[in-house]
Amino acid sequence: MKSYYIHLIRHGAISDTLKGRYIGATDVPLSSQGENEIRKLAALYDYPYAKAVFTSPLKRCTQTARIIYPETEPLVIDQLSECHFGEWENKTADELKDDNTFKKWLAGDTSVKPPRGESNADFVRRICVMFESIVDGLMKTGTTDAAIITHGGVMNTLLAVYGLPQAKPFEWACDCGYGYSLRVTPMLWMRDKVAEVYDRIPKERDNDDD
Repeated sequence: MKSYYIHLIRHGAISDTLKGRYIGATDVPLSSQGENEIRKLAALYDYPYAKAVFTSPLKRCTQTARIIYPETEPLVIDQLSECHFGEWENKTADELKDDNTFKKWLAGDTSVKPPRGESNADFVRRICVMFESIVDGLMKTGTTDAAIITHGGVMNTLLAVYGLPQAKPFEWACDCGYGYSLRVTPMLWMRDKVAEVYDRIPKERDNDDD
């Protein structure tokens, strides 16, 4: 029985002025430095082959997808977007420290959500439903190699839910332009809904001419 390979890749960097702020649904592009860093990674390292490329609709992801996989038209999926932080968008934790709702949300209360935003529970449900739909679609079409260009929060959550070995979301954190490769074995997937995380990407290019 064939296996299916899904490569989760985090988008490139955005402006340094936004660091430390909650940037979820805000549609900011790659910074010029972020774009250059992704181009450099793509030139110096090998990203895995992907017949199908899925991406969040936000510019920082679609731009990254087109740099890494220029010959493949990405399939844009709204459900791969980062968590919507509502009225907390573009604010820092320090700016929100006196907000009681924020305190509960930060403590992990899944029933709490940012004003006009998305609760942790709704976020996890949304991205998990979509990921399972992608896996099922790959199996139905026999597409064995795919890449998903998305956000750090989306990746960390998906890996914590489905990845083997098991680890907490923050343990899967990686730099912009990097990610993980998953091997989906149909029997294991149908039984336990888990996938083997078998490699980090991109890989150093083999320059051996022999």
